[in-house]
Amino acid sequence: MNLKLRLTIVSFLQFFVWGAWLTTLGTYGFAYKQWSGAEFGAVFSTLGIASIFMPALMGIVADKWINAEKLYGALHILYGVTLFLLAKTDDPTTFFWILLIGMCFYMPTLSLSNSISYKLLKDSHYDVVKVFPPIRVWGTIGFIAAMWTTNIFSDEQSFSDFGISVGYSIANIFGNSLNANQFYLAGIFAIILGIFAFFLPKCPPPRLISQNATITQKLGLDAFSLFKQRKMALFFIFSMFLGAALQLTNMYGDTFLKDFGSVEAFKDSAVVQYSTMIISISQISETLFILAIPFFLYKFGIKKVMLISMFAWVLRFGFFSAGAPEGFGLLLIILSNIIYGMAFDFFNISGSLFVESTTDSKIRSSAQGLFMMMTNGFGAILGSAVSGWAISSFFTTQDGGKAWHEIWLVFAIYALVVAILFAILFKHKHNPEVLADVKH
Repeated sequence: MNLKLRLTIVSFLQFFVWGAWLTTLGTYGFAYKQWSGAEFGAVFSTLGIASIFMPALMGIVADKWINAEKLYGALHILYGVTLFLLAKTDDPTTFFWILLIGMCFYMPTLSLSNSISYKLLKDSHYDVVKVFPPIRVWGTIGFIAAMWTTNIFSDEQSFSDFGISVGYSIANIFGNSLNANQFYLAGIFAIILGIFAFFLPKCPPPRLISQNATITQKLGLDAFSLFKQRKMALFFIFSMFLGAALQLTNMYGDTFLKDFGSVEAFKDSAVVQYSTMIISISQISETLFILAIPFFLYKFGIKKVMLISMFAWVLRFGFFSAGAPEGFGLLLIILSNIIYGMAFDFFNISGSLFVESTTDSKIRSSAQGLFMMMTNGFGAILGSAVSGWAISSFFTTQDGGKAWHEIWLVFAIYALVVAILFAILFKHKHNPEVLADVKH
């Protein structure tokens, strides 16, 4: 099988097995299981907790001891097993611990999939900056496909409409918890992806440890020395701040649209009735902006591309602040979802390519793990904790509602401050030849 096709399959399934349950987890816990916020709220922190240490740790393992493709495959198989256990779990505390273990297996695979793709493409003498984004775009398509599939096969009415369907058969096999099918679906394909990964070309660890290596180098902790470099330290710190912005979108985007239903004039609007589909415009937008990354990187350089991302976050939150379910407000909501593709892709994927082009080959898996740790680990925890405190303390109305206009405006100001500080503090001279060298 063609290498690019194999990596495309990896990318598609990588995000399919996440998107199958991520956006519907709240509905599953609160609406289907009827767990309270106190019982279920902590599960949303599992992604951030796992991302603090597991991506960096597994990056070290891939750099020093185990073939990256084998480690990647084993982690996905273990992740799939935990998803099966989640589907059978009725206690919210047990659910939290199983999901945390599952996230410990899954989160490292995000950075490992990048490392594997970069290495195999470079070994085959491809221009990674040009070839990788079209491969990665299939990850977003996989996420969208999973969202739509879950929406169909997690709904009881859909099952009765379909009659004897594939989804109904799965329900009969695994029990009558129809909404738990999202975990079975993700688990099955996670195991398939894990097995598929074992047949990828080999990605052995560099094993470039000299006899005089320090204990830090032998343990694979030398990637943390990147924090000693001012430019890399700033990059990782701003990665954390942008990771917090992403968490704000994941946590509150759909809830914001649903809350328009509390207004009599808007309760039957398309924004309320089809909020998930409207939010999915964000993922559809990603597919377009991913393909634009090579042009922007070569034309403007990594700093300007990341600045474009940060100002896109300002627009994302600002448009939401002025959004409404009808008229010009509806247009702003749609534009906010379109601009999300630029906000997300231009930092996360470009940032990953920046790490690849500026770090030593001996620690690249570890460095990708650090990038993931700062964005999806510390960034996610920062975004969820601070925003939760701020909304509860300052933006909750007397009737228990939320002052969404003010909330999104504050988020927009936050993103603007981050962008201005990044423009001032982060020093980087654009050199297209450095990006071209990524393929070597």
